[in-house]
Amino acid sequence: MQNVITREITVKANAQQVYKAITDPEQIIKWFPDEVEGSLKVGQQAIFTFNGHGESSMLVVDAKPFEYFAYRWIPGSANRVDDLTTVQTTLVEFRLADLGTGTKVTLTESGFASLPAEMAEKSFTENLGGWGYMMSRLEKLMSQE
Repeated sequence: MQNVITREITVKANAQQVYKAITDPEQIIKWFPDEVEGSLKVGQQAIFTFNGHGESSMLVVDAKPFEYFAYRWIPGSANRVDDLTTVQTTLVEFRLADLGTGTKVTLTESGFASLPAEMAEKSFTENLGGWGYMMSRLEKLMSQE
């Protein structure tokens, strides 16, 4: 069972702009979920809504402005739970590196092997393609900034 997905893009936007795009509910809906319910602050749980696909709970676990943002979630688009600390999750991490001429964005999602067997392989396969698609949407958004 593969355990980690990594995607990397380089955008011409600065790290502050990219960080805002991944942490500000008004910005993240331009490339990732269709709606965000709740706060994207450390320790807060929010709901991502994917129109036509369902809702997913996420819990922000760390944030270092302009460098790092991480949350836990149950991968997939139809996994809403009241308390994410009571279920197995994966960890989604965004690392930003200022290159002077732009920003390198590295996304990592890890922990698939710790998920229940019936969902681990399916979640990995779906997210492998899903993150490629979503990161291309982020790249496109950042080229418009």
